[in-house]
Amino acid sequence: MKKLLLCVFLLAGLTAFSQGTVSGKLMDSDLGGPLPSANVVETGTNNGTITDFDGNFSLRVSNNSGSITITYLGYTTRVVSFTLSNGTANLGSINMEADAATLGEVVVVGTGVIDLAEDRQTPVAVSTVTAQEIQSKAVGNVEFTEAMKNTPSIYVANQSGGFGDSQIFLRGFSDVNTAFLLNGQPINSVEDGRIFWSNWAGMADVANAIQIQRGLGSSKLAISSVGGTVNIISKTTDKKEGGFVRFLAGNDSYFKGTASYDTGLSDSGWAFSVLVDHWQAHRKYAIGTAGQGQNYLFSVGYKPNDIHSFNFLITGAPQWHDQNFSNSLETYEQYGEKYNSNTGFLDGERYTERRNYYHKPVANLNWDFNINENTDLSTVLYASWGRGGGTGMLGRGSRVRMSNGEIDFDQTVANNIAAAENGIGSFDDTRIRRASVNNHNWYGMLSNLSLEASENWSINVGVDGRLYHGDHFRQVNDLLGLRGFEDGQIYMNEFEANPWKSLFDFAEEGDRVAYDYSEDINYIGGNAQVEYATDKFSVFAQGAASSQSFQREERFDSDPANRGKSEKVSKFGYNVKGGASFNITDEHSIFANAGVFSRQPFLDNIFRDVRGSNELNSPEVDNEEITGLEGGYRFENSNLRINVDVYRTEWGNRFLAIGDRILTDPADPNSEVPVTNRFTDITQVHQGLEFEFAYRPDSRAYKLRGYGSIGNWKYEGETPFTQQNDDTGAFIVTDGMLDLTGTKVGNAPQTSFGVGLSIKLCDGLTVDGDYNIYTDLYGFVDPEDVIVAAQMGERYQAERLPAYTLMDAGLTYKFTLGSQRMTFRGNVYNLWNTPYINQADAFGYYLGVGRTYNASLRLDF
Repeated sequence: MKKLLLCVFLLAGLTAFSQGTVSGKLMDSDLGGPLPSANVVETGTNNGTITDFDGNFSLRVSNNSGSITITYLGYTTRVVSFTLSNGTANLGSINMEADAATLGEVVVVGTGVIDLAEDRQTPVAVSTVTAQEIQSKAVGNVEFTEAMKNTPSIYVANQSGGFGDSQIFLRGFSDVNTAFLLNGQPINSVEDGRIFWSNWAGMADVANAIQIQRGLGSSKLAISSVGGTVNIISKTTDKKEGGFVRFLAGNDSYFKGTASYDTGLSDSGWAFSVLVDHWQAHRKYAIGTAGQGQNYLFSVGYKPNDIHSFNFLITGAPQWHDQNFSNSLETYEQYGEKYNSNTGFLDGERYTERRNYYHKPVANLNWDFNINENTDLSTVLYASWGRGGGTGMLGRGSRVRMSNGEIDFDQTVANNIAAAENGIGSFDDTRIRRASVNNHNWYGMLSNLSLEASENWSINVGVDGRLYHGDHFRQVNDLLGLRGFEDGQIYMNEFEANPWKSLFDFAEEGDRVAYDYSEDINYIGGNAQVEYATDKFSVFAQGAASSQSFQREERFDSDPANRGKSEKVSKFGYNVKGGASFNITDEHSIFANAGVFSRQPFLDNIFRDVRGSNELNSPEVDNEEITGLEGGYRFENSNLRINVDVYRTEWGNRFLAIGDRILTDPADPNSEVPVTNRFTDITQVHQGLEFEFAYRPDSRAYKLRGYGSIGNWKYEGETPFTQQNDDTGAFIVTDGMLDLTGTKVGNAPQTSFGVGLSIKLCDGLTVDGDYNIYTDLYGFVDPEDVIVAAQMGERYQAERLPAYTLMDAGLTYKFTLGSQRMTFRGNVYNLWNTPYINQADAFGYYLGVGRTYNASLRLDF
C-alpha cells in the first residue's frame, strides 16, 4: 500500500512539473531564414533547449501558461507568452530581429576593455552596424568602410584610389583624428594617427559588429579622439559548432573565396575557430588598380570554469594593390574618368609606379576574470608586426607618356640602358622603382576593473600601456633594365613588393637608399569612471591621463654629427568628461555630455619630417586643446526608434600639414617641387545636428530607416605657417601668417541625408536599397590662394564641390538545397552610374566610383 501511494505521489509530481510541450520555429525577420542553435528557455527556470538545423524547437514546460525567453547571437532577446491547450502550444514562426542597439551578445571575451556604449547608462551619440549589414553590403570589391556610410555624419572618400585606399570622416574629422579600436586595441598609427584600411582588408569577414560613437563617446581609455571612437568587434572563438563556405564575384574579374569553421565548446572547455580566404582582381574601377590578397584568422578559447575565460586570436590580411591618385578635371576630360596617371605597360604587361604592399599580423590574448558577482577584471595583451611599404620612382631620368596618357615603361628601360655606363645608372640620368618601407613592432596591454559598488553605483578603473618601434627606409624594388643604380653608392639588390616576402626579406642597413631612420614611442595611461544610475536618471564622470615619449634615430645623414638618437621628448595629456540623462517616460529620454581634452601631438608633428631629421619643429608643437558639448533625445517603442543629437566641438592649437606642388621659378615649368605647408596654431569649430530613425510595422513586411546630418564646420582666427621643399628640406616660407576665419573645412560634406528600405517579398527573399544625398562639400585649404585673397582685400573661401546623390540596391535569397542552408546575395552600387567628385586635394580631384556590382553564394553547415 505504501509503495502504491509513493508511485501516485511521484506521478502527480511529475505531471505537475511537466504540464506539456511548447513548439515553434525561429526565423530571421529581415532575411526569412531559420536560426539554428538558438537558446529557448522557460522564463524563470533553467529548463531549456536549442533550435535544430531548421530553427525548430520543442520544449517541455512545467505550467499551463507562462512565457519562453529566446536568445540568439546578434539578435534582440524575445519573450513570448504561451497557453497550453490539450497539453501543447504551437507558437508557429517567431521572427527574431538583428540587434542594432546592443552588442553584449556578440562580445564573447574582453568585455571590460571594449568600450561599448551599452556599458554605461548615460547615453552618447552612437550608431551600431550589425554583422548582417556588414556581410551583406560591405564585402568583396567594396571597402570595409562602406559598411558605416549609412549613419549620421559619416563620409567615405577616395574609394577610387585602389583596394583599401579609402578614407573615412566623422563629423568632418578625418580618420587621423578618430580613434579606431579592434576588440579594444587601438589600431591608428601611433606616428601620425593614420589608418590604412588596406592593412585591414579582411575586416569585413571577421567583424561581428561596428559601434560608431560620435564625439565624446563612452571610451574609458586614455585616448583623446576628436571626431569620435569606432569600436570594431571581431569574430573570436564561437561556442557553437559550424561553419560556412562562400564564393563571391564582381566587376573587373573580382573573385573571392572564403571558408570558416568553428569546433564549438567542448566538455573540457576548449573551442577553436579558423577562417581563411583569397581575393584578386585585375582592377577595382580605375585603370591600373589591380590587387590581390589573403585573410586569415585563428582563435582558440578556453573556459576552465565560470570564473575564468581565455581567448587567443591572431589575424592578418597580407595584400598588394596598385594605386590611383588625383588628377585635374582637364586630364579626366582628355583621357576618361577611369584614367590613372601611375600606370602603363612593361614587356606587354600592366605595370605601375605606385604599388602598396603590406602584411600586419595582429595577435591578442584576452583574460576575463569574474572575481565575484559584483567585480570583473578584463585584460588583453596584444602585439602587431607590420612589414611592407609603397613603391614610387627614384632618379631624374625622363618619364615618357604615350598618346593615351599612360607611361611608356618600355621606353624608360630603353632610356636607362642608353644612359647607363656598364649597366650602372646614375640618379641624374636614369629612373628606377624604389619602395618606401615601414616596418614596425607594436606591443601593448589594456586592463580594466569593473565594480558594481551597489544597486546604483558602478566604478571602472583601467590602465593602458604601449611600446612602439618603427623602421623607415627606402630600398630598390626594380632596376628597370639596369645592373645597378648609383646614388652615393651603387645598389644592385632588388627587393620584391610582395606582402609575404616583406615579413623577412628587406634591405639591411648598408643596402638602404635615400633615408634610413627609426622612431620609438612609449605610452602609459590610466583612466577612471564612476556612474550613478536609477530607473529615472543617471550621471557619470570620467577622467584619463597619459604620458608619451618620442625619440628618433637617424642612420643615413651624410654628416656623422647628425646621426644617432635625438633627444627624448615627453608630452603629458588628459581628458575629463561627464554627463547626465533623464528618462521622461519608458519611451522618451534626453541627455547631455561635456568634455575637455588635451591631446599630445603625433610624433610626425614633433620632428621636422625630412627623411628622419632629428631636428624638432620650430616653433615647438604643443598639445592640441579640444572642448566638446553634445545633447540628445531618444524615442523608442516596439515599432519606431528615433535619435536626435546636437554637438559643438572646438579644436584649438591644432597642427596641420598639407602637401602641395609649386614652381620655385614661375618662369620655369620644370621647376615644380613637392612642398609641405605646416600650420602650427589652427582653430576649428565643428557644430551641427544629427538624426536617425528606424521603423518596422507589426507585420514585419518591411523596414524603413533614415539619417541626416547638418553641419557648420569652419576655421577660426589666424595661424602661423611654414612651407618646406620636400626634396631638399629647405624652408621656402619660414614665418608666414594666414587668416582663415570663416573658411569652411573641406574633404567631407557638411550636409548629408540618407534613407534605406528593406522589403520582405516572401519567405527567404528580401530586396533593399539605400539612397544618399551629399552637399556642402569643400576642397582643401590652399595657402597660395589665401595669400592672394588677402592681398586683394577679400575673404578666402575653399572651393565648393558639386553636390551629388547615390543609389545602391541589393537582393538576398535564403533557401535550402537538400539539407544544406544556402544564401545568395547580390549588390549593385551607384545603380544609376552617377558621375561625381568625391574629394579634392592639392594635386587634383578624385572622381567617384561608377556602377559596380558583386554577387555571392554561401553554404552554411
